[in-house]
Amino acid sequence: MISILDQDFSQLNDFLTQLKPTQLLILVDENTHEYCLPTLLENLETEIPFEIIEIEAGEELKTLETATQLWEILTEFETDRKALMINLGGGVITDMGGFIASTYKRGIPFINIPTTLLGMCDASIGGKTGIDHQFLKNIIGTFAHPEAIFVFPEFLNTLPFEELRSGFAEMLKHGLITDEKHWNDLISIQNLTPENVFPFIETSMKIKQNVVEQDFAEQNIRKTLNFGHTIGHALESLFLLKGKPIMHGEAVALGMICETRISMLQDLISEETSDTIISNLRKFFPHINVSAFSGEEILNLMKNDKKNSHGNINFSLLTEIGNSIFNCSVPAENIKNSLLYYQNMP
Repeated sequence: MISILDQDFSQLNDFLTQLKPTQLLILVDENTHEYCLPTLLENLETEIPFEIIEIEAGEELKTLETATQLWEILTEFETDRKALMINLGGGVITDMGGFIASTYKRGIPFINIPTTLLGMCDASIGGKTGIDHQFLKNIIGTFAHPEAIFVFPEFLNTLPFEELRSGFAEMLKHGLITDEKHWNDLISIQNLTPENVFPFIETSMKIKQNVVEQDFAEQNIRKTLNFGHTIGHALESLFLLKGKPIMHGEAVALGMICETRISMLQDLISEETSDTIISNLRKFFPHINVSAFSGEEILNLMKNDKKNSHGNINFSLLTEIGNSIFNCSVPAENIKNSLLYYQNMP
């Protein structure tokens, strides 16, 4: 269930009245604690006891160590299986909170209240939870659906521009893989602001939800949602390892440029289509210097990608704007070619 919240959060309060959890565990980071939690608490109409659990912000804290601390906190709170975890935050919070909830005592219910564009359009939807380990993105995780997702659009006004742009990458991806009109609507935006982006958020959410409903366990079509992520995740992990993390959306945009180029090298799209897509992606996202990493380093990390099988690096690639295919085995030469192409962009 996905609900757009009204000003008094009535949908959330009705949900809590029906569910009747024994306890509320509200997971936040220091940013959502300051900017979003007051709004939630002001509108929360319940006598259910609650606890606020705060973690530091950032992908680098999405680790087994943090997970262990959270499991210990729930144990100290004597949390039972009828408690409800509320994940109030961006992708890190919904990934981490969902993972903790789905594993504590073999699973307690949780809901997501995403506060970033990335969280609203992508991370909070689909029932994927996870943490990073040894700098590998989401290498430990579960498939577990939230009981509900509640979206409060005004939270977007609390975001720095870079966070808004990061989430916009996933929206562009949704258009590229399945909906040409959505892509065209998005690339027509002249100024990236919450007001200009919001009319298209629900479409992105529905695209993601529709794909997930067809293939919850990611055996086939759901893999198309990983377009841009095979290379993007590898580079995101390398920058994390280097102690200079980049935003997820920036990594995905970089990955989409490279994987669009690979789609052309694999004769799936024309060079003209490839150039059109790449020029539009570059309108929104800055170039990232990847010269510190060798092609071999990147390839080695890509071998840990969850979509791989039988030793092959599998990609989801484009066949046209608005259509994609999955399980594409790509020669190392084409992967390296795409990275060199990106690196040498003016």
